[in-house]
Amino acid sequence: MFLRMIYDDRLAQAAYVIGCQRTGEAVVIDPERDVDRYIALAAANGLKITAVTETHIHADFLSGSRELARRTGATVYLSDEGGPDWTYRWPAAGGVEVRLLKSGDTFKVGNIQLQAVHTPGHTPEHLMFMVTDLGAGATEPIGIATGDFVFVGDLGRPDLLETAAGQAGVKEGFARTLNQSAVKFLDLPDYLQVWPAHGAGSACGKALGAVPSSTVGYEKRFNASLRHAGHEREFVQFILDGQPAPPLYFARMKAENRDGVPPLPELPHPGRLDAGAVDGRTVAILDTRPWPAFRDGHLPGSLWAPVSTQLPMVAGSYIEPEQQIVLVCEPAQVEALVRDLVRIGLDRVIGYVSAADIAGNPSLESTPEIDAAQLKQRLGRHGGADSGTFILDARNEHEHAEGAIDGALNIAHTRLGPRVAELPTDRTIVCHCRSGVRSAAATAFLRRQGLDVINLAGGFLAWESAGGRVARA
Repeated sequence: MFLRMIYDDRLAQAAYVIGCQRTGEAVVIDPERDVDRYIALAAANGLKITAVTETHIHADFLSGSRELARRTGATVYLSDEGGPDWTYRWPAAGGVEVRLLKSGDTFKVGNIQLQAVHTPGHTPEHLMFMVTDLGAGATEPIGIATGDFVFVGDLGRPDLLETAAGQAGVKEGFARTLNQSAVKFLDLPDYLQVWPAHGAGSACGKALGAVPSSTVGYEKRFNASLRHAGHEREFVQFILDGQPAPPLYFARMKAENRDGVPPLPELPHPGRLDAGAVDGRTVAILDTRPWPAFRDGHLPGSLWAPVSTQLPMVAGSYIEPEQQIVLVCEPAQVEALVRDLVRIGLDRVIGYVSAADIAGNPSLESTPEIDAAQLKQRLGRHGGADSGTFILDARNEHEHAEGAIDGALNIAHTRLGPRVAELPTDRTIVCHCRSGVRSAAATAFLRRQGLDVINLAGGFLAWESAGGRVARA
């Protein structure tokens, strides 16, 4: 049996290529949209992809199942569980061979058998796959591709269909369903390996570990969410508490993965542009240089995103699919950044500006930033904001509830777009997060909207260290 995990550091997402070396057949589980990587990996190991599957309708990236089937002729295996609202709709369009799976159904790639097990809660249609190497004489599975059901140290959040996809009033019910799935997981043999779809940094859970795999036995002992399984009220409260605000683009991913992902015949190949010819009023300029470089001088109207797990969250929340995008980056970074963007449906990357080309440009703008001591002076001796200052807390709701600058308005940085009208146009806005990264991205976005915004260097941690006044719920 052949097993390889292909990991996306930006989305903290894992796809798996599992193959039968005797017959040369392979399956890809949960592929992203730029599928050439999986084809190349299979070919380099003497395998042909004959099957593609996914554990559920994803919210954090566009699925590559349909594209991979188009290119390889593979059969796509999809969940037929979960009810009509979240049943896949795109197979009706034809073009590739699709087989729908109910819980307990099996399919094979060579001598490797995959069995679908319905594990609802994160989503209604969610499946995990038990993998058995029949060619080795095994009569029991070696492991489970758990998708977004069981992670290392956590379970998949059950609130996304409400908080991201807009189905009001469903998260408690899904949390109860997830509890039932978790109880069934506890009955599995301890030896089974666990191959999750995400690791630390994903927004699909709140406490994911950075270890790439685990075992059922280890998760039974140390997974905090599983420790509450079987105690419904306690489980529901624990699993829903403290979940981060989902990025705005999650709703779009969910709908496109259900209804049909646009084809991606090839990756965009953006050319190098003259910095002086790029107009931030007509294109989305995505500057990925380190924050100090951006802060001190960037093309007018630029957005800022660090090259980290924040990049898709920021780009997906602040850029619309129809917008043309110009990158500011090193030339060697272009292809990787293009892949990051097409994975969340931002395909219109028309060019890039070298970081070296930014230096010396006479039209550069800077972004104002103050430290905690300066903010204390600005707010006054007793901590009350004067009429010229407004505090925006760009952290998640649970962070704000644990302690906040007095009078701050809390809007998570990934949810700012629809709420810009709530911010004042007649006062200076000081934006902060925990340490200054999320608020830096939010500050750039809001300044692009024409607001007077200053970033708080060091964020709330710096404010506390400086003895700033903190209001607690």
